Amino acid sequence: MSTQRTNVLVVEDEIPISDLVSEVLSEGGFNVHAVPDGEGALRYIESGSQVDVLFTDINLAGRMDGSMLAQQVRARRPELPVVYCSGRFSPSALAPPVSRSVFVKKPYDLTDICTLLTRLTATAY
Repeated sequence: MSTQRTNVLVVEDEIPISDLVSEVLSEGGFNVHAVPDGEGALRYIESGSQVDVLFTDINLAGRMDGSMLAQQVRARRPELPVVYCSGRFSPSALAPPVSRSVFVKKPYDLTDICTLLTRLTATAY
């Protein structure tokens, strides 16, 4: 019996960061789908693709920031764990953060992110 891999939707508009996060998470045993903006993330969620956790930057290009994205995603998937990250904003800047979410300050340690995502998706959070 094989273990199901956790599906992470990474939303990051800085391509080098997105690529690095995606690579490390993939090496850590996660299935990763990365998109550069909130609109792309919503399209991916609405397509019916399997997503077990949303990992989003707060400051995104486009009309939707990570905080608005999380609210839109939660309207569709109320149980989905959300991890916000930012180097510019603090948790108090979120308007307001969705329930059962976690904030991670950039720069973050990617090993810690792997551990966090495993913890968030392994329990009935």
